[in-house]
Amino acid sequence: MINLRQKMIAYTIIGILFVVPLLTACNQQETPSQEVSSADQMDLMVEEITIQDEEVPLANLPEQLQILLPTASGEKTFSGKNVIVDASNVSQGYVMVKYTGTNSKIKVQILKSSGTTYTYNLNARSTYEVFPLSEGNGSYTIKLFENISASKYSQAFSQSLQVKLENQFLPFLYPNQYVNFTAESATIAKGLELTNGITDDLKKVETIYNYVVDTFTYDKAKANAVQSGYLPNLDRVLTSKKGICFDYASVMAAMLRSQNIPSKLVVGYTGDVYHAWINVYTKETGWVDGMIFFDGSKWQMMDPTFASSGKRSESIMKYIGNGSNYKAKYIY
Repeated sequence: MINLRQKMIAYTIIGILFVVPLLTACNQQETPSQEVSSADQMDLMVEEITIQDEEVPLANLPEQLQILLPTASGEKTFSGKNVIVDASNVSQGYVMVKYTGTNSKIKVQILKSSGTTYTYNLNARSTYEVFPLSEGNGSYTIKLFENISASKYSQAFSQSLQVKLENQFLPFLYPNQYVNFTAESATIAKGLELTNGITDDLKKVETIYNYVVDTFTYDKAKANAVQSGYLPNLDRVLTSKKGICFDYASVMAAMLRSQNIPSKLVVGYTGDVYHAWINVYTKETGWVDGMIFFDGSKWQMMDPTFASSGKRSESIMKYIGNGSNYKAKYIY
């Protein structure tokens, strides 16, 4: 128990602690005639400072990075039954198509004279979708078909276009249906994060390639269930870290395109299997058509799906490195 003497000592100590600061403060006044109340003294002891809002930490992004994004400027359009084709930017390697009707199944075909016919589903309604002119300069025809029944379609529109690209790389730098991204896409942010501080394009390709191959796993369940018309959702694939070959190739192409590295998403066959991979252009190598993995002496086929699912085994890398195992059908 605390006795009376202990209480008196405690009160004395508290009193001293309270009085000493006041006496010290009073002794620091310039004139003894100034009297300062304890409340005023507390105000004088409050120091005003400026506190700036803390900045959000950002990666050191390249100042000159300019992601190419398609626009429907309306400078040159063609109209038909329930359809508008914006051809203002064919020199940039794309057209934009908008359907305003009510038919639930619409097909768009883009064909170059003496070239491949590309057939797409037009999924949007009353807004534009982007389609690449991936076969270079020349005469193209844009067609739109409305569904009649089952797999039967009626042609509702046709328009010829003369295309002269500003440069050969543009169709493979913009987003489109198959490599679909915006400046706000998480996939693009991840690509920038991975290559932060890297200035060499080949090193960027290698870094992004290694990330996709080492991080993603092949989704067998998705492969068994996927249906015709499937389009990759890049940010969803990035979050799940798994996908089919189409997903692998699309994610990698988007990351590279957003950093101004031309990348072709190629769809075709490896043996009897319908497959997707990418080809890449760099100033050091030119177009590397299917051969990009460096084994110490030469560049090998860039096929992120097979390299990932095969754990880069000697046999899978040998298969990837043999260009005769791949036959391209479409380029997006």
